[in-house]
Amino acid sequence: MELIHANLIDVKPGYCEIQIPYNPILTQQHGFFHAGIISTIADNAAGYASFSLMEEDASVLTVEFKLNLMSPGDGDLLIAKANVLKNGRTLTICRSEVFIRKNGVEKLCAASQTTLIELKNKSDKYLH
Repeated sequence: MELIHANLIDVKPGYCEIQIPYNPILTQQHGFFHAGIISTIADNAAGYASFSLMEEDASVLTVEFKLNLMSPGDGDLLIAKANVLKNGRTLTICRSEVFIRKNGVEKLCAASQTTLIELKNKSDKYLH
């Protein structure tokens, strides 16, 4: 998230919002946010929304991910909002919606559905 300048805006049980300000290094050939960045923010928001409902000593991994790109990421701010649809004992299903803000107006540009797995008793290890 640091690499793409993503900001964690809000996390509540079963919900997460992440934003990424426009940066030309995150774009494709037309200057729009790259689909890889759009999918990353959708996946990360789903991950944190799911993780917010998991056991304290658990970790989370995405096991399946479907993304629909509906309009170009043409704007100054990318916003992902994810909600848990079903929180199971092992698998959690989330929906993410990704909006693009341009001239103060938000427009839906992508939607995803993600299945995540809870890895119990397996805390994350962050390596530099």
